[in-house]
Amino acid sequence: MEANATVSTGQRQDKVVQSRQEALSRAKSGQSFSNFPAIFQGFAAKGIAESEIKPRENVFTFDAWKALGRVVRRGEHGVKVVTFIECVSKETDPDSGERKVSRRPWTTTVFHISQTEPLKVGGR
Repeated sequence: MEANATVSTGQRQDKVVQSRQEALSRAKSGQSFSNFPAIFQGFAAKGIAESEIKPRENVFTFDAWKALGRVVRRGEHGVKVVTFIECVSKETDPDSGERKVSRRPWTTTVFHISQTEPLKVGGR
């Protein structure tokens, strides 16, 4: 029984690490600049100088920061932004027979590097 628990725990940890790496990849390679005004305005309101705000360099989601080996400090509040995620529909395309892919809005929160600290070994 313990071996099965260890395997499933290991598999879950692998999925978490993979999910965080995907979040980081999406954050760094995002195509839209539409959230930039909200990011600058939100962090400027928190007292962070505009010259210190660099989206895709030092502004990421919680999971992206974890993938970078950092953790958001307890009690910190980020800036809400809207992004679009791809969804696979249950419907199939009559021409190709493949499932339709669509995009839908998704709200997430981003944090500035000044709101993070290095992740301690053993994690939080």
